[in-house]
Amino acid sequence: MTTPASILRTENLTMRFGGLTAVGNFSIDVPQGKIVGLIGPNGAGKTTVFNMITGFYRPTEGRIFFDGQDITGFQPHMVCRSGISRTFQNIRLFTNETVLENVMIGCHVRRKSKWWMAPLGLPSFRAEEEAIREKSMDLLKSVGLEDFADEPSASLSYGAQRRLEIARALATDPKFLLLDEPAAGMNPQESQELMSFIRNIQKRFNLTILLIEHDMKVVMGVCEYIWVLDYGVKIAEGNPDAIQSDQKVIVAYLGEEYVKYVEN
Repeated sequence: MTTPASILRTENLTMRFGGLTAVGNFSIDVPQGKIVGLIGPNGAGKTTVFNMITGFYRPTEGRIFFDGQDITGFQPHMVCRSGISRTFQNIRLFTNETVLENVMIGCHVRRKSKWWMAPLGLPSFRAEEEAIREKSMDLLKSVGLEDFADEPSASLSYGAQRRLEIARALATDPKFLLLDEPAAGMNPQESQELMSFIRNIQKRFNLTILLIEHDMKVVMGVCEYIWVLDYGVKIAEGNPDAIQSDQKVIVAYLGEEYVKYVEN
């Protein structure tokens, strides 16, 4: 059995804030075309890892390689153009814009026309704008939001806003998608639907997906491989079965005293 090629590799990623080490010597190798997970208790450093990969933080130490290129220290827009897109733990939509406009904004990272062409009304600018509109409508259809295209994004339900944020991320034409707690605030039925949704977009858009999630049913239901962080340190990695039975992981989530109590 051949091992899938790596699309993202981190080497000894470390992030310090003053005297605090939020993440230390974090190394992973993400196989291309898979859905994988990064889990850990609150404050473990998961979102800090995302912020380093996507250029919001420059690592104190370590390197990040994506699709064969060293992207360490790239600004967020450069990371996005290289083929990485993300969502956020707290939904970040343009609430004064329509659902369609939110997705169109995501498309602009790939547009060829310059901003100064807009007031001139050049045919090439208008043609590209129309192509962006059509692409954005197709993306809304793929996440089941086409009927809300002209509605303000703030009027959507919580789950629909999550799907819209993912559609906007897909508008950047990523190869690698990072989802930060996509099931947060969802009820069990919505979480179940989210699992099918993640699998579908992974196949439809030929993506590699790395997700942070606290809902273990979602993690174990969609992820083929999982890394576990605790206090900024990787304490375990493996397939879902191995992670669920790993003693270090159980202690990190439930506490050592609880585990001793159960064992006794």
